[in-house]
Amino acid sequence: MLLSGSIGWFYYIYVEHEEQLLTAKQYEKNAQEIRMRISNALLLKEKATLGMALSLSENNDLKKRLKEKKIPAHYYDELIERYKNSTLYKNIWIQIVDKEGVSLYRSWTTHYGDKIGKIREDLQLVQKDKKAAYSLSVGRYDFSIKAMVPIFEKQNFIGTIELISHFNSIDKILQKEKIESVVLALPKVTRHLKYPFTKLFVKDYYVANLAAPKELLNFLNRSNIAVLFKKSYTLKDGYLIVDYPLFSIKKSVIGHYLAFEKLDKIANKDLDYFESKIVLYILITLMAFAGLINIVLYYILREQKHYYKNILDSSNNIVLVNNKKEILDANKTFFKYFSSCKTLQEFREKHTCICNFFVDETGYLKKGSEAYSWLDYLLENSHKHHKVKMNIEGKIYYFAVFVTLISEEKQHYSVIFSDVTHEEEQKQELEKLATRDALTGVYNRRYYTQTIEKEMYNAKRYEYDLSLIMLDIDYFKRVNDVHGHSVGDEVLIVYSKLIQSNLRSSDIFCRVGGEEFIIILPHTNAQTAKKIAEKLRTSVAEAHKILDITMSFGVTQYIYGEDEHHLDTRVDKALYKAKTSGRNRVEVE
Repeated sequence: MLLSGSIGWFYYIYVEHEEQLLTAKQYEKNAQEIRMRISNALLLKEKATLGMALSLSENNDLKKRLKEKKIPAHYYDELIERYKNSTLYKNIWIQIVDKEGVSLYRSWTTHYGDKIGKIREDLQLVQKDKKAAYSLSVGRYDFSIKAMVPIFEKQNFIGTIELISHFNSIDKILQKEKIESVVLALPKVTRHLKYPFTKLFVKDYYVANLAAPKELLNFLNRSNIAVLFKKSYTLKDGYLIVDYPLFSIKKSVIGHYLAFEKLDKIANKDLDYFESKIVLYILITLMAFAGLINIVLYYILREQKHYYKNILDSSNNIVLVNNKKEILDANKTFFKYFSSCKTLQEFREKHTCICNFFVDETGYLKKGSEAYSWLDYLLENSHKHHKVKMNIEGKIYYFAVFVTLISEEKQHYSVIFSDVTHEEEQKQELEKLATRDALTGVYNRRYYTQTIEKEMYNAKRYEYDLSLIMLDIDYFKRVNDVHGHSVGDEVLIVYSKLIQSNLRSSDIFCRVGGEEFIIILPHTNAQTAKKIAEKLRTSVAEAHKILDITMSFGVTQYIYGEDEHHLDTRVDKALYKAKTSGRNRVEVE
């Protein structure tokens, strides 16, 4: 009895203490992961919004209307509807501001003409530095994500285009992980809000996300909100509450992203394995001294282990136990992905390693070698964030991967694969959007500038030919003046598709101006480039689509060692020669 009492005392004091430590550790880990997800999603949205703003800033028609300070009320309606139907941006706003800081156009309201440059420090910086930027700020209408790009006409600054997006898509990303959100703007910055978009307030804080759950707003109304901003995380009313501060362009806190995760949804793998080890030690001790007590405790503790196993199985993540040679254990989620196998034994008989499903692609975890495996790489680089692309039964998935040592003696490791397929596909979609022309879908000027530098470097290093074709539509201004800009846009769309269909897979087609395009042709000399240009010229002239049009083409070949400016000048000179020589022709410089 004395022995069993001592064991019980040990279990109560030591084990309870360790369970509390492991649970706190799990809460801290979850809080860090949530903050990382918010940070990544926010940065991705800021950069993608900036990319779209950069693309729109090159519109010559916009520049003309901005100089005249006359922009129609529904100027961007069609474009915004296109974003809504074919991208993740369901509620994008566009604002045009002149160089004095006066709003000339707002896509979401007919109200304009106010001088917002006086109240928006982020806009002041952009107009002062003449450089594109993104920020979080509170304006007259909302607390939102803003991308601002200065607009130039012949090197003269004439105004700014601003794309405004909201927190709702980030909100939806977290909801897929069973995490709810409330985005708050601090009372000190909400004084500028004249027409609050969501019309939601908690005490003196403005709520910026439309989908903020009512029960959480009621909870915040009952709480001391400022206390939630002072801790890494807070446990209250069955929630793990995580704070992510939101900063202005001048790095001052202007708001907070509060994430709420229910405590009963948080699985603790470390606690499970700790319990398993303690159970084993207790069973060995009891078996040496009392068979009867051993039997009783065995069944009690087996139920306890079963309880923690159920927690592990309830996780949405794949959780594996691995010894660097094979998988020793797996939770139920593993078999949701590898559904062709019913048991772990069946999986091991068919596959030597889960790494056989890895897709070898730059930026993602690789299989490694027999001497130095993917698990070795994860352990030696545990301070980094790792992702893996996997082809499982013909379907592509993306996972964030984490590894933890369970037993140093046995070299057992727990490996967690957290499904981030939705976020990764969204990231790829937005990155594609940032490098594509919004109207025609071909690459934009920003992508051309990035790519030509790389192609020139490679051509010089590996000594292969590189050529450019510059082309534009003859008398395009006449098309717009006679038939209207909507017809002009259709001409650009249809004929850019025609040209793209006549190019090789290695050719890179970019729109660099209103009706001006450039084609980068790696491994191509000037003679071959001229033949390609002639083929394109003939295809355009014989197409008879929308309107009968012709195009002029300039061709040049890269000279090893020349800079980008010199190359662009020569191809532009070739195009100018084609124009002045009668148009609808190809000239080589």
